[in-house]
Amino acid sequence: MADTWVRDAVNELNADFRRSADTHLIRFSLKEYPGIHFYLKDESTHPSGSLKHRLARSLFLYGLSNGWINQHTPVIEASSGSTAVSEAYFSRLLGLPFIAVMPASTARRKTEQIRFYGGQCHFVATSSEIYQQSAQLAREQQGHYMDQFTYAERATDWRSNNNIAESIFRQMQDEPYPVPHTLVMSAGTGGTSATLGRYIRYRGAPTRLLVTDPENSVFYDYWKHRDPGLTHSAGSRIEGIGRPRVEPSFLPDVIDEMLKVPDGASLAGMYALEKILGRRVGPSTGTNFIGLLHVAEKMKANGECGSLVTLICDSGERYPDTYYNPAWVAENIGDISGFQSQLPC
Repeated sequence: MADTWVRDAVNELNADFRRSADTHLIRFSLKEYPGIHFYLKDESTHPSGSLKHRLARSLFLYGLSNGWINQHTPVIEASSGSTAVSEAYFSRLLGLPFIAVMPASTARRKTEQIRFYGGQCHFVATSSEIYQQSAQLAREQQGHYMDQFTYAERATDWRSNNNIAESIFRQMQDEPYPVPHTLVMSAGTGGTSATLGRYIRYRGAPTRLLVTDPENSVFYDYWKHRDPGLTHSAGSRIEGIGRPRVEPSFLPDVIDEMLKVPDGASLAGMYALEKILGRRVGPSTGTNFIGLLHVAEKMKANGECGSLVTLICDSGERYPDTYYNPAWVAENIGDISGFQSQLPC
């Protein structure tokens, strides 16, 4: 039987959900693609600032319901930033200590936000070290390792409960093309793409799912060859997406198509969206936008009309020192002008 603190904690998480209005679905058009409507679901407006707010709430509910988290449990997570920010937010809500294990290269604004919510940052040299360090810290602290990369797909209710997929389809109901031609999503844990792909099949919708993958990530190759032992020696340079190993939450069978996106193209897409929207978005959103344009080109060639949907994963205001710093981009990504010249916007 659940104790009083656990019942109160679950109620706090449900109350946070009820206080949160649904995120806005932004529509725009590009003259180069007549008859194609582009949509961005703005997940940056969550209280903790990113798509990972939904995941963090689900992971806490999962841990509480499984008996893994109680009133005195330190929470530890392996993260490149956004999930850790959201989990720090919920840890403060529940009065629990929180430690984020993350690469030392993580954007400074993210680490500041984790500390703002009362969390601690434990840095490692490379992204491949975060798993072992997180598990070790959990043992030493007698805490709970959230392990988003394992539990993201199973902690989320992919059929209802206002998950990201159900929300998109509901918000699209009165649009000119209410059933999306394609949903586009980049993969970090793989949990969001799993939710989208499952929900499409659950609804019996003709919508396709395209997953974009950055450089230094194994997801694209795993989707093609199904070798679960694939690894990469370097980490993704696009924060929040791409992994150096195959994560348990990544489900290749619910994906219709994958696209490998060069990091320079991701940043070119990010800057293009800044001009379209009049505000900054994060680099993974740029990766998503390149996926939208990839599908739009094929639709245009086939004479198709319809709607394309992706997400604004987080705000570009988290990256003034990195992706929006020309000197940092030149040193870490390289010359992206060639990618920019290829974009229609």
